[in-house]
Amino acid sequence: MREVAFIKQNKEKWLEFEQGFSNKEKKSPDDIANLHIKIMNDLVYAQTYYPKSKVTLYLNKLAKTSFDKVYHSKRKDKNPLLYFFFDKVPLLSYKYRKYIYLSFIIFFCCFFIGLLSTFNDDSFARQILGNNYVDTTLENIESGDAMAIYKGGSNWGTFIGIYDNNQRVGLNMFLSGLFLGIGTAFYIIYNAIMVAVFQAFFYQHNSFFDSIKGIWIHGTYEIFSMIIESAAGYIIGASILFPGTLKRFESFKIGIREAFYIFISTIPFTLVAAILEGYITRYSNIMPTILCFLIIGISLVSISYYYLILPFKVARKHQIY
Repeated sequence: MREVAFIKQNKEKWLEFEQGFSNKEKKSPDDIANLHIKIMNDLVYAQTYYPKSKVTLYLNKLAKTSFDKVYHSKRKDKNPLLYFFFDKVPLLSYKYRKYIYLSFIIFFCCFFIGLLSTFNDDSFARQILGNNYVDTTLENIESGDAMAIYKGGSNWGTFIGIYDNNQRVGLNMFLSGLFLGIGTAFYIIYNAIMVAVFQAFFYQHNSFFDSIKGIWIHGTYEIFSMIIESAAGYIIGASILFPGTLKRFESFKIGIREAFYIFISTIPFTLVAAILEGYITRYSNIMPTILCFLIIGISLVSISYYYLILPFKVARKHQIY
């Protein structure tokens, strides 16, 4: 369809929308959402066939107005904090789901590289974990308590130290996205290999089951959050490298703001991981096995649901496909 025909066909509808949004007439959330969908359909069509036309700019402004109306009507009666964690972040996770999937792929590829390297090179564990850690852990395994390294210090002190360390690592992954995502990739590669070496080392010394019980009580939230934080870093890098139809700086501003929201959403999980490591992990060798795996299972299901399933449900609720 030619641009002139497209405008003629839809002009009255757009004017009606514009007048409807500008007046003080109250519309139901469903009516506003339906208007928004129609405007978005026209905008997508215009962006496809008339990308540099003024009509595309006009529809983009109209779509932004309708978008604001939709989200205002959805959240006006909702607690801002609940809206952030149960609407905004899931919608962003849906929007950037490919970066989350990419982060998982990179992590697990590097994890398997770490496993293969450890099983094929006896010195690899010492190169990654350090001689002091390896020697201390070997002594703990010989004494019958492979997870003894997690029992040092007070509960409170361990919690504070672990949270500070994990949050620093997460922040570094996020901010390293400013280096076109390359810095983020470096952090996730190193940490994925380190986790793999850690597990392979315990397997080689017949303490694999004890390590699973102990490490993943806190590690489930910790590692999963790390993967999400790295995805936030990739979003920043992509906003710089691939601005699309936006100016590069505008793309960057949107990318870093939305990546920051995703990063913020990982903080509660990182906090709970530190609490578990400071107060629960140290007792994994005397806790009932079923309780250990119950904690691990609840952690895995809850964080997987939040970042991998809930986004689709919220997107469907908001009629975003």
